[in-house]
Amino acid sequence: MHISANVSERAKEPPNIGVSVVILALGPSDLDGRADNLPAANTVSGTAPDIHATASRTDTASRTSNGDAVPTLRIPLVRRIRQPFLGDWALPGGDLQGGRSLEYAAEKALRSTTSLHPQYLEQLYTFGDPSRSHGGLPMVSIVYWALIGETEAKDFREAQNVRWFPVNQLPPLAFDHKDIIEYALTRVRNKIEYSNIATRLVGSEFTLSQLRNVYEAIYGRKLDAPNFRRRMLSTGMVEPTGEKLARGAHRPACLYRYVAHAGTGKSATSAKPAKSGQPGHTGDTGTAHGTTATPR
Repeated sequence: MHISANVSERAKEPPNIGVSVVILALGPSDLDGRADNLPAANTVSGTAPDIHATASRTDTASRTSNGDAVPTLRIPLVRRIRQPFLGDWALPGGDLQGGRSLEYAAEKALRSTTSLHPQYLEQLYTFGDPSRSHGGLPMVSIVYWALIGETEAKDFREAQNVRWFPVNQLPPLAFDHKDIIEYALTRVRNKIEYSNIATRLVGSEFTLSQLRNVYEAIYGRKLDAPNFRRRMLSTGMVEPTGEKLARGAHRPACLYRYVAHAGTGKSATSAKPAKSGQPGHTGDTGTAHGTTATPR
């Protein structure tokens, strides 16, 4: 009875509000169509490869029924070091602080656990279903997300409790973080059809082959190259830059960019850049590396 009363009382308290972050990235070999050269995550032991340092070992990519490798998005996760869900993996996250913005809290969570500094963060959704409660205390998580390219991903530093995981080989996850990641992937798959969001993974100029690899990673399946080329050129979303990219012994490939909106000089919809000038923002990189943050 005493325990039940405590749970009932806690359920009446103000919710515990935190911030979590979903970061999706591609390794350089995925972008170049060499996804079968990346190492596999060990979902049993909970270890995963460095996204850049081990690009010449075993495969992490998805494979179709005929064995073709498909580029795969990767996500940094933090292993929880206390209850609830002790030992499970979770999204980087932390608590809100008085006088600080939501964006600052999201940036701090990333800095302290992964050393990542995305050029932008976009608010994804607020998750506050009653089923998220543990021990009777209501829990609300405000989730931010971002896609990061090779340059930004290089800032990531693996540690004992911080690892990259392919989104199709996730370890046991705390709370409802699996649902949150699925929600983020759905948002990306919808948004890539009407915006220039792919440039956050491939850069402002790209070959159609590189762009196709991004689409394949986001959709998780192989796309027919000729059909993809026809489709992208027919939409009018991309245009040739007039430049070509020489790659080894292959014929130089044409470079493309997303078409600017008429009269604006801006390409398709972009997310709001992350604010680094919030009150009290010091730009420190953090030292926790997954040991002090409290993902929710």
